[in-house]
Amino acid sequence: MERTVRYSKKREAILAVIRGTGCHPSAEWVYRQLKPCHPDLSLGTVYRNLAFFRETGQLHSVGVVQGQERFDANIAPHSHFICNCCGTVLDLSGLRPDAGLDEAVSRQYGLAVDRCELTFYGLCPSCTSQQPINKEEPLS
Repeated sequence: MERTVRYSKKREAILAVIRGTGCHPSAEWVYRQLKPCHPDLSLGTVYRNLAFFRETGQLHSVGVVQGQERFDANIAPHSHFICNCCGTVLDLSGLRPDAGLDEAVSRQYGLAVDRCELTFYGLCPSCTSQQPINKEEPLS
């Protein structure tokens, strides 16, 4: 049975703020952005609507980064980079997961793969430049 969803200005605002940002926000980030314009907005409302958008395919979860689930309104297949130091999440739009890998995994393991997500982890340029350079003396 199809669920009827009532129109909600808050729901519309939550989706709009995620679609309007280049970052991969957490629920808390969305809440902080919208609270000044929607004083009666609760964090629970944000979480419920993010779950609704994820379930209906309007956004997807990038995963938990530094203890907070992060979201992406770009639902086209693409890869991500997550900085292990600062938690920055970057789109790698030019690097799409290979559809052939889905098929290979399905055949080899007898699975019905729906999709594949490719995520790289490491240090972003900002954190890389802040890392101390290890200048060890060569051993003689």
